Amino acid sequence: MLTFEEKIAVIESFAELERKNVSLGRVNYHYEQSAYDKKTVVYHLHPNGNGFVYAGHLSGYDIDERGMVNIRDYTADELRSIVEASIRSLAPKTAKEQAVTGDAEIEERWIGPDKQALMLLYENELWCVYAGLNLEAAFETYGEAEEYLVEEGFSRQ
Repeated sequence: MLTFEEKIAVIESFAELERKNVSLGRVNYHYEQSAYDKKTVVYHLHPNGNGFVYAGHLSGYDIDERGMVNIRDYTADELRSIVEASIRSLAPKTAKEQAVTGDAEIEERWIGPDKQALMLLYENELWCVYAGLNLEAAFETYGEAEEYLVEEGFSRQ
């Protein structure tokens, strides 16, 4: 388990996070540029090593009712990965993403092994995968689109 100081060092490597000291020596980190009302990325990081990271928009994590993941036993790489994913999930859409998503009924951002981002949109009764402004593929069901993205090494963010 990382110490409090080691966790602080990992988290503070993200310049976009702002530290907020709270009671009992605990620390929160906020992402002020969040596109959502939710701004807290790291919640109640305690000197005993316990703490939480927001993963409410992420898949593959065991979240509580607030969308938080306990990071007590995380390694430095695991902590860095979840904090980065949390920030990305809260980030405002890029101009390209906004141009693509428009009025889509449902939209998801998927990230690949080389940090390439794809958008999965439900529009006109199809599940469409976009790389930037380019349509990569279209599927009749969400399951087919998800299978394609997973096979290509992408994960939902």
